[in-house]
Amino acid sequence: MSTVGTLKQLTGPNWPLLRSSLGWSLAASVVQAASYALLIPLLASIGARPFESAKTSLLLTLLTILVVVESLLRRKELTFSFDSFALVIEELRLRLGRRLRSMPFELLQRKAAGDLASVIGSNVVDAVMAISAVATLVLQFVAVPAVLVFVIVLVDWRLAVVLLVTIPFAIPFVRRLRSVAGTGYARSTESDGVAASRIVEYVQGLPVFRATGQVGPAATRLREAFEHQDEAQSSTQRGITAPSILAASVVQLGVVGLAAFGTFLVVGGELSPLALIAVVAAAVRFAEPLVTATAMTLAFEYAQAGVARVADVLAAPSLPLPPRPVSPVGAEISFDRVTFGYLDSVRPVLRDVSLVVPERSLTALVGSSGGGKTTLARLVTRFADPQAGSVRVGGVDVRSIDPTELTKLVSVVFQDVYLFDDTIAANIAMGRPGASPDEIMAAARSANCHDFVSALPQGYLTRVGEIGSSLSGGERQRISLARALLKDAPIVVLDEPTASLDAESETAVQAAIDRLVERKTVVVIAHRLSTVVGADQIVVLDGGSIAERGTHGALLAANGRYAAMWRAQQSARGWRVSS
Repeated sequence: MSTVGTLKQLTGPNWPLLRSSLGWSLAASVVQAASYALLIPLLASIGARPFESAKTSLLLTLLTILVVVESLLRRKELTFSFDSFALVIEELRLRLGRRLRSMPFELLQRKAAGDLASVIGSNVVDAVMAISAVATLVLQFVAVPAVLVFVIVLVDWRLAVVLLVTIPFAIPFVRRLRSVAGTGYARSTESDGVAASRIVEYVQGLPVFRATGQVGPAATRLREAFEHQDEAQSSTQRGITAPSILAASVVQLGVVGLAAFGTFLVVGGELSPLALIAVVAAAVRFAEPLVTATAMTLAFEYAQAGVARVADVLAAPSLPLPPRPVSPVGAEISFDRVTFGYLDSVRPVLRDVSLVVPERSLTALVGSSGGGKTTLARLVTRFADPQAGSVRVGGVDVRSIDPTELTKLVSVVFQDVYLFDDTIAANIAMGRPGASPDEIMAAARSANCHDFVSALPQGYLTRVGEIGSSLSGGERQRISLARALLKDAPIVVLDEPTASLDAESETAVQAAIDRLVERKTVVVIAHRLSTVVGADQIVVLDGGSIAERGTHGALLAANGRYAAMWRAQQSARGWRVSS
């Protein structure tokens, strides 16, 4: 029942197809057991004196029919073929993808990229392939022994008792095997995910590791992950060896006991030698799946460990979808008494924040690090829902807007740009899939990246490398701006997009930003106050609350926290390194 429940969870809408296949498998297993059972009367007929030719011919004919029927049933069993496996794997991965897209961004950030890759990649394949195979075999383990024991009872019930009496002695070893394997494989798959994450981390951070001498044997984090992985796998294998051997041995001893007792019956004249041979053959076939079951138990536990990791992602909470989505009117943003705290935070990051960002205006969020600027801006895109209050776009709570429509309304330009290992054209086109080459080129010109792209040997068809590694920071930022320009959303969120750029790149990026935000509702997070002196309103966040708000001139005149920050930055511009 555990296997069936797991299969239903994994296969989802493809469960009826697999259920049909399992039904054919059960029928084929019963026919197979019947053909083995038929050997007992067949050998008895062959050894009878006088020889019963008619009965022997009938039994041989029946045996032939059973073999043919089993073959046909096995063919039907294969309806859940490799193609169906591929469909199940694809559907399960799509389900995982939908879950990742719908879960709060703060939960997604907690999951390492390598670990998720391991879940969506190997864990899904291992779980579906292994559990499906185990389910088919489990039916054989049940059907074949049950039919054979019934037939042996008909021959001599004492032989069946001798065979069955050993089974309870194997149960403790099987239970121990499942316990050790379940815990061990869970640790192993977890360590596999950690190792995968460390590999991704090592590859992406190789320049830093080289600069700090943490490569080769000195790559401590990577080496420790591999050592933990090796220890988890080794300890599991050591733990399952003894109970696996003992469980199989106990079942085999039952066959030996049956043969010994059967020999005693033959000597006493209570059983014919040919009947004993047939019964022993049936007993061996009875024991075979039970012995193999120990190995299948390991396969099932290994698959279950993968299933647990897949189920963990599928069980992650999703942001609730509106039952009747409402379309916003306009691009005004308002925060109404918003309070928000992360899952592991002791106190809220934002506390009772109320703010209106008028349509087609520029609002700057400033303040010390950790004050809640990025969190407030991200709530516009509904990366998470506040614990209290509401965030509205165009007069509509973002929780009532269809997520796809909300995505179209907002363009976000982060300080840390993520480019995909594809061509420059493909990365820009992500802003509006299906855009023509001329539209992509026009956005690139507006973002001041057409000149450097055209100078590349392959132009817009140049691959940027993983995370855009073949480009400079300023070039990556301008491509991300071209992407946002191509999207042409009415709301733009800028998370300090020029903070880490040199003066030349900053000038080019700032010019591109000026084009991007024309006639838009703009929220910009700024640390350099000189870049936002022309903002329609400047909001100073301190400790998750609004400390001040107003224009640059008004805030300077108020001589409060903003004025102190401004004086500090202006004086810092005159600092020089002394000899």
